[in-house]
Formats: sequence, C-alpha cells, structure tokens
Amino acid sequence: MKAIIEVAARNSIFDAALADLAGGGSADYHLSFESAKALFAEITPARLDLLGVLRRTGPCSVYALAKAAGRNYSNVHADIAKLAELNLVERTDDDAVCVPYEEVEIHMALAKAA
Repeated sequence: MKAIIEVAARNSIFDAALADLAGGGSADYHLSFESAKALFAEITPARLDLLGVLRRTGPCSVYALAKAAGRNYSNVHADIAKLAELNLVERTDDDAVCVPYEEVEIHMALAKAA
C-alpha cells in the first residue's frame, strides 16, 4: 500500500478514492492539500527525510529515530506528532513509530501549484 499526497480541490480526495476502488485499485491512502504552499507547510523536507529514515530503520522509538536521523529529539518528536496527525506514521502497541506504507507519492499539477 502507498500514500498518495496531492494538491487538489477540497473534497476531491473522495472522488479519487472512489475511482481507485471502482477500478479495482488497492485503496491506497490519499491525502490532499488545497495548495503547494499548504502541502509543504505540513510536509516539510525534514519530515520527508524522517519518513525515509524511519522506513529504512523500521519500527523504533522517537528517541532512536532522532539518533538515526542525527536530529534533536524534541524536533523529531514534534515532526512525528504532525506525521501521525496526517496518518503518515503509526504507533505500534509498544509505542514505537513506523511507516505503514511501502512508498509515498506526491502529485502536483503545475497549474494547481499556486
């Protein structure tokens, strides 16, 4: 399963998900933002890097993730909280964090990038 992040009109995420399911798709996770500015305010380069480090590292504590990423614990903790709010990371039963997706795609049509 993958996460698909896109710049699209409000509520268009539902149309995309229904089309994916109707076409026999895999019911990937869809996350939509109204503008590129909004997308990159929530999913910063540092947060994208954390997703990559976490995917390579596997489920771990926020402290272990901060060490693996070479970043300050409190900043990583805040970033993981935001990524969890966006459903891009999950917490396991033993309070480790993990990326439940094999890949993350960002779709942005240049005409809609305002």
